[in-house]
This record gives sequence, C-alpha cells and structure tokens, in this order.
Amino acid sequence: MPTFRYESKTSGGKIVSGVLTAPNLAQASQQLRARGEYILALAPVEAGADAKKFTLNVSFGPSAKDIQNFTSQLSVMIRAGISIRAAIEGIGDQVENPKFKQMLIQMKRDVESGKQFSDALLRYPKNFSPLYINMVKASELSGGFSKMLDKIATYLAQQIETSSMVKGAMVYPGIIGTLAVGTTIFLLTFVLPRFMVIFKGKEAALPKPTKLLLFLSDFMVNYWYILLFGVAATVWGLVMTLRTDWGRMWFDKIKLSVPLFKKMFRALYISRSLHTMGQLINAGVPMLDTIAITADISGNVLYKRMWRNVYSAVKQGKKISQPLQASPLLPRAVVQMISAGEESGKLGEVLDEVSEFYSHELKSVIKTCTSMIEPLMIVIMGGLVGFIAMSIILPIFKLSSLVK
Repeated sequence: MPTFRYESKTSGGKIVSGVLTAPNLAQASQQLRARGEYILALAPVEAGADAKKFTLNVSFGPSAKDIQNFTSQLSVMIRAGISIRAAIEGIGDQVENPKFKQMLIQMKRDVESGKQFSDALLRYPKNFSPLYINMVKASELSGGFSKMLDKIATYLAQQIETSSMVKGAMVYPGIIGTLAVGTTIFLLTFVLPRFMVIFKGKEAALPKPTKLLLFLSDFMVNYWYILLFGVAATVWGLVMTLRTDWGRMWFDKIKLSVPLFKKMFRALYISRSLHTMGQLINAGVPMLDTIAITADISGNVLYKRMWRNVYSAVKQGKKISQPLQASPLLPRAVVQMISAGEESGKLGEVLDEVSEFYSHELKSVIKTCTSMIEPLMIVIMGGLVGFIAMSIILPIFKLSSLVK
C-alpha cells in the first residue's frame, strides 16, 4: 500500500508530521481530516527507507548555523521591502530541515495573527536565545529592524567562529591522546604477550619496569571486562557529577586553573560577556535585562555568579564597575574602562572595543596553545612508547649477559 508523508495542524494548534499508509491520496487526506487535523502538506513517498529517513530527520532541530543563515536572509529580504510574513514564508520554502520548516510555518502564522515577531520567537527558547529575542524586541520598539537583524547575524557568526576555534584547539590533544592510549593498549595486549614466552621461568631476574608491564599486560588480557567496566563507571560518574551544581563549579574552576588553557578560557568568557553586553546596550535593551542575559550566556559558573552580583548591585542603584572591582575574574584595566564608559555615557562602545581586543587575544592564545600542545603531546606519546619498548628490550640484554 502506498505511503504518504504529511504535515498537519492539530485542533490544539500544534504542527505535527509523519507518514501514513492509504490506498490513494484522497483516502490519506480523509484519514487526516477524520482525526480533526488541518492538512498543511501531503505527498506520496516510497515506503521503507525514505519514510524512515524522514521520521529520523524530523527529530533534529536547527543548528546555530541554520539560525544565523535565517537571520541574514531575513535581514536582506526585509531591507528589500518584503513583508516579514512573506520573508519567513520564502525562507521556509528553501529550508531542508523539517523541524526548522515547521518552526517557520508556525512563526508565519503567529505573525499573520497579529503577533510581533519577537513574540513568535518566544515559542522556541532553545533555538532563539534571550539575547536574540530582546534585540529583536528593542528594534520593534525603536525601528531599524533590518539593521538589528544584521547585527544579530554578525554576533551569531562571531560566536560560531569563536566556538569552532575553541573546539578546534581541543581536537588535536584529543586525537593524540586517543592514539597514545590505543598504541599502549595494542603493545600491552598484542606485542608484550609474545615476549612472555622468552621471560617464562626467569621472572625473578626481570627489572621492575618489565615486571610492572607484564602485570598490566596479564590484567588487560585476562580481566579486560573489569577495566572496561571501570572506565564506563568513571565516565558515567563524571557525567553525573558535571550535572550537579558542585560538579559544574569544580569543572569551571579547573578550566580557569590549568596553566595551558586558563588564559584561553579567560579570554573566551570575557570576550563573550562583554560582546553580549555591548550589543544589548547598543540595541537599547534595559540595563537589568542586559546584565541578566549576560550572566546566562557567560558559559562559566564563576562568571555567571559575578554578573549576578553586578545585577544585584545595579538593582540597588550602584554602578556596574563597583562590584566588578572586587572580582578577580576581570583584569583591573577592563574594570577601569567600564567605569570610564559609564562616566562618559558610551558604555556600549567601550564594551565593543574591549570585547574586540579580547576576541583577537583569544585567537592569539589558541594559536599559542596549539603550537605548545603539539610538541608536548608528541613528547608524552614518544616517552610512553619508548618506556614500553625499553622495558621489553632491557631484560633481553640482561638475560643474555647472565648466560655469558
């Protein structure tokens, strides 16, 4: 029986999609109407792989890059004089992600019903951050909607680039570390057991490093399941710990303490926080809302706590720079520049300049870290493999000298 892919709206207003089987298109349409659903799209597809592919794709929402592209396209279309309803519809027709397409259909309907675009975005807090929604809302009140969308798209592009750079800096040590562990396991489980025949009956004469390796090799070969269970339990315990407030605090403190990475993470958090705050202030978002959003997107519990203290101080009528002076998380020079921006009434411009400086510093720090990690990881991997090789070769020379 033919299979049909559908997209419909329930009586409660929810957009649903999926596949159903029916003798023909008319019967499929009748099935949906019998369920009380309003049909948005209905088309035949091949049963089997295509239907499965569709149902799998529906579960994935838009990525950060999808949101950034949507914002850029929307800005261009609004500037060209296209209505926001028609712009959303036009972008939705080009979107391949089914989940994102559903979101845009619903946004268009919300706008058609008289809602503001910012109110339509409130349905999707996981995809559109408070910063995004508040900047859109500010532009709706003050005008300059397309220009604000340009600023948001630029901001999102910078955040995506920064995130990609930080992740890229962590990829290399991860790959080298995985190779080191894999090489060690291979040597201990496949290579070393071949030499055990040579050492059999002569264990007392073996050097301590060789005895240690033989013990580890025997344990990994015969009791690998215990080791596997231990690794799985450790990973599970670490994941569960990081989900707690204490675990998150501990991990965030480590990121700001490790010698090689603390400068990189410090530059990342300062750049992200000040850039966000500067964008919101320049957009005309109220100061308390600006500080609250900055705290939420800071990315580190310690910085989040710092900005919440600033929020409490500003709520009491104090300046932003006052609580920051007692915090070790921001350099003294940055606090002084924030104070100067408050005094001159150009805080947004000052924050943009400082965040730009730390953005460049972050790129420089990432390059430095990468260049330092590469030789360090090679030395560690070489030392590990060299230790295993020497532990195997050393007893051979020792035994040969005893024979002589």
